[in-house]
Amino acid sequence: MVMKKFIQNLPKAELHLHIEGTFEPALMFEIAQRNQIKIPFKSVKEVEEAYKFSCLQDFLDIYYQGAQVLIKEQDFYDLTYAYLKKCAAQNVRHTEIMFDPQTHTDRGISFETVITGISRACADAKSKLGVSSLLIMSFLRHLSEEQAFKTLEQSFAFRHLITAVGLDSSEKGNPPSKFVKVYKASVNMGYIPLAHAGEEGDASYVWEALNLLKIKRIDHGNNALQDPKLVQEIIKRDMALTVCPLSNTALKVVENLKDHPLKKMMDLGLKVTINSDDPAYFGGQINQNYVEIQKALSLTKDDLYLLAKNSFEYSLLARSEKEFFKAELELYYQSN
Repeated sequence: MVMKKFIQNLPKAELHLHIEGTFEPALMFEIAQRNQIKIPFKSVKEVEEAYKFSCLQDFLDIYYQGAQVLIKEQDFYDLTYAYLKKCAAQNVRHTEIMFDPQTHTDRGISFETVITGISRACADAKSKLGVSSLLIMSFLRHLSEEQAFKTLEQSFAFRHLITAVGLDSSEKGNPPSKFVKVYKASVNMGYIPLAHAGEEGDASYVWEALNLLKIKRIDHGNNALQDPKLVQEIIKRDMALTVCPLSNTALKVVENLKDHPLKKMMDLGLKVTINSDDPAYFGGQINQNYVEIQKALSLTKDDLYLLAKNSFEYSLLARSEKEFFKAELELYYQSN
């Protein structure tokens, strides 16, 4: 109970979060009805049952099915603001939100509709809830680089609203090398390069993300531990891993949280952060991830403080903003 309270009030940032993956069954059902879209579920309970899956592909199938009900700017606003309210309730002071334009533009929804709804919710959350945020535009790796370029072009008019690019969806068979040209073009447009690597894919995927895409942060990165040289390279580059414990168990990346490599990563000197990934589907918001991994690995308050500190230090915020949040965290830590 003491640890749970400490985690609840711990100032923190979330760096690995897919906004489409925050779509709670009740909101999905409500928006489907509002937009008069037929879905194969008669009740919120049926939606909840469908959210249970056994592998990444099962999850992606229901994930993309759920996204089908998002049609209007207000839908994207409601989805995003619902998540940001949860951030405020968990003392998440800053969040870096990934969104998948291709999930929506491929079914005829304009890029403008998506980004306007999401960014308007972010602006309102900053003023009304005190939660800061920035956006990461993710390319879907199971699609072609040509299609990623199309998305990059669509983003041009809205680049002032987007901080970084990411790479998500099915990792195996879709290595970072597939997207070298579009990443180079993205950096030229002013975006910071990030990518999922080493979740399903082996250590070679992480090497490619580092050396070919020149990423500044690794999303997941579990399988980096397969290669001691890679671990040392990540440490040398002072690069963080955005680890997602409950996601890892839900997708069978790790069978049991007690076997999760998070503490081993920390002991090796890797800069680790805790995140929720797709919380509506993976059984818990960010605080639940902290609570469950703390119990499973017997993490101390010092460990939790370091994880929260990393979340601010390795965010994409300006240095002055990082220091502001870290000072707030320090004050909390010293008084608890």
